[in-house]
Amino acid sequence: MTTATLNHIQEIAQLGQSIWMDNLTRNLVQSGELQQMIETRGLLGVTSNPAIFEKAIVGNEIYDADIEAGIKAGKSLIDIYESLIFEDITGACDVFMPVYEKSNGLDGYISIEVPPTLARNTEDTIRESRRYYNAINHANVMIKIPGTPEGLPAVKQMISEGINVNVTLLFSVQSYIDTAWAYIEGLEAFAASGGDVSKVSSVASFFLSRIDIAIDGQLKALLETEGLSESTRSKLEGLKGQIAIANAKRAYQEYKKILQSDRWQALAAKGAQPQRLLWASTGTKDPNYSDVMYVDELVGNETVNTLPPKTIEACFDHCDVAPRIESNIDEANKLVESLGDDDVNIDLDRVMEELLADGIAKFVKPFETLMAALQAKVDKLSAVAS
Repeated sequence: MTTATLNHIQEIAQLGQSIWMDNLTRNLVQSGELQQMIETRGLLGVTSNPAIFEKAIVGNEIYDADIEAGIKAGKSLIDIYESLIFEDITGACDVFMPVYEKSNGLDGYISIEVPPTLARNTEDTIRESRRYYNAINHANVMIKIPGTPEGLPAVKQMISEGINVNVTLLFSVQSYIDTAWAYIEGLEAFAASGGDVSKVSSVASFFLSRIDIAIDGQLKALLETEGLSESTRSKLEGLKGQIAIANAKRAYQEYKKILQSDRWQALAAKGAQPQRLLWASTGTKDPNYSDVMYVDELVGNETVNTLPPKTIEACFDHCDVAPRIESNIDEANKLVESLGDDDVNIDLDRVMEELLADGIAKFVKPFETLMAALQAKVDKLSAVAS
């Protein structure tokens, strides 16, 4: 295939970045649309979360037959829920298995998140991650575990058992660094037990648009302050929509440092795969910004970008592809550091902590909504059956 025939998503792949989709429904799998996206868009993987499953299942009759079967089998509500999502994940894993095999285990992964209510519970996260992995029983499934202080020991444990992990809800650079070392420690333990480290894969999902939403909100409030000098006003305006990408570029620099460490080099010599940074929350929320800003600015080698369907189509249509992940690093550092200036005074660490707590809540709420809606559907179908 010549460069002239590549679409923009395939051009990104040529530069070492894999595009995954942040969406999954049974309709996508059964209609053949998911397979078509592999063929026409160059899609290389899929991520899911409780919010995605809520949208997929609530009000969708395609799941009714399986729900009725669960009712007849006397399954509990949680068992019915799991039977639905496990079938969707398994179906998607089958669709992407050729991608997994062709890429030698680099891509072709389908991510499924353990219940978000467990984000602060290490032991339950370990138990459920192991159970999910064994139930789905596909080499190309990734278990999503939140990168909370309680989640990282679970990440290490899963990796030490040879289980693929997508570490989610990472906002700060330090949280990424902690995640990277949890992966390395897990691989070291797996290797020590005789495991083949070349068969284990992980990504670190680093969130973007939510950071800009939070920072821009604080900047807007500051801009409404009376008596601002023109220089301060200009400075505040110049920070809008800039911090998430700058923060991601800083994380990528840390990734490169970690790959140079002796501990990583020892694992790499045994065939270990790097834990790639995955850009998440990449749908642009502010209409004043480019709808592909979190794609164009963060193309780089050994990374993943997981895009919602609309952003995939926008990128396919008009991404401006170039390897920018290592451009303007000094500027990125200055942008982030300037948040601490006296005339800005935005505490980025606090923002990150609040985003993590909010991120957990954003997954817990749809999970609870889905379970309530599923209960209502069970009640309705049970009444019809009787």
